[in-house]
Amino acid sequence: MRKTLKSGIFSMGLLLCLNCAMHIPAHAAEDGTDLNLTTLTGDWNGQRQAWLDQGISLDFTHRSDIVRNQDGGIATGTRWLSYTDARIRLDLNKLAGWEGWTAYTQYHSELGGKPNLQKTGSLIGVDNIEVRTNTAQFSALWLEKSMLDDRLAMLVGLYAIDSEFYVTDSSGVFLQPAMGMNISVGQTGKNGPPIYPMASFGTRLRYKSADKNTYVQMALLDGVPGDPANPRGSHIKFDKGDGVLLMAEAGHYGEKPGGDEKAINKTAIGMWRYSASFDDLISLDANGKPVQRKNFGWYILTERTLLPKAGHPGQGLQGFLRFGTAQKDINQSDWSVNMGLNYVGLFDGRGEDQLALGMTYAHASEKYRKLNKADNFESVVEATYKMQIRPWLVIQPVVQCVFNPNMDTKLKKSLGAKFENGSGVLRI
Repeated sequence: MRKTLKSGIFSMGLLLCLNCAMHIPAHAAEDGTDLNLTTLTGDWNGQRQAWLDQGISLDFTHRSDIVRNQDGGIATGTRWLSYTDARIRLDLNKLAGWEGWTAYTQYHSELGGKPNLQKTGSLIGVDNIEVRTNTAQFSALWLEKSMLDDRLAMLVGLYAIDSEFYVTDSSGVFLQPAMGMNISVGQTGKNGPPIYPMASFGTRLRYKSADKNTYVQMALLDGVPGDPANPRGSHIKFDKGDGVLLMAEAGHYGEKPGGDEKAINKTAIGMWRYSASFDDLISLDANGKPVQRKNFGWYILTERTLLPKAGHPGQGLQGFLRFGTAQKDINQSDWSVNMGLNYVGLFDGRGEDQLALGMTYAHASEKYRKLNKADNFESVVEATYKMQIRPWLVIQPVVQCVFNPNMDTKLKKSLGAKFENGSGVLRI
């Protein structure tokens, strides 16, 4: 324990966050909200409502982050990065009379520096919009057919598993990437798994119980999203040896705590497996080549509104816990855990603000430690306050503390500061 602490309390910082998202929500006119108040440019003289009535929903989002590493890690300094996307959802029943059919596409681009790759050096990561290569590409392009009163749904096309698998709503406020897709899955694959920023071609099947409180879903996708030799743009490429990724999840939504219909109460268990083989980190076969092994794991998650705020639907203290594993002979981390608390509407008159504290812990696999003389874990602790300044604008200060970045004993013990434009929405 003394060695671990000596090698790495790495980064502790303040991140000031301002996000802008240009957003046209499909539900805006349907739930009675006034688009002239909740969006920056209003109802476009009725054009937005006309499109929604026809079954066309458009969303545009922009986000800018400024991240500063004050001291330690790979290097000190500040980086700016941004994310912009466009989303189109088509209700094909309204547009063409195709009952139960929906088409959806999401196209995004990134600009700016790489605060984690260039400054922090964390396995878990510090900013969930950072990508290795700045480009523009599709993160979704699919058709879905819904049947049996929306109890059965089948999707085909470009799909990202982090849109529906391993999801907890209460962890979405955090900015570290592993609070989306846990690092146990996020570290895998020959070109990463099909999660942001890159989707894979495949299919997803979901079935819900009659009361829609219990579900089972499965996705079967190309095991290598995009083209590893060409990271720019979108590619659907089926090379020999790619194999497939199978992911399955079963979950249940329990009774709403305090009778609050907006409260959360979810428990789920899932598994994933690649059909292709991967090199063992250390073990060699009789020919001196790495032993080939299958990559697989399982996970469990739960989230719940712990203390509902009486008279304020959707507000109160929320908590979540997520645990996942990965094949110990192949991966840097063989198991990881996320946990956190999130209070929505802590202060009167600030019903959409969120105050949250969360932690991700990634345990190093034994073979990775031996091969790299690495520390036995990395952990990121994060505290944040998401402020809804306007219906279309959020400012989010963040503090993160990284222990043992990348499990690398050579990284300097240090303190760091970051200033980040976080997870806000500017609706135009």
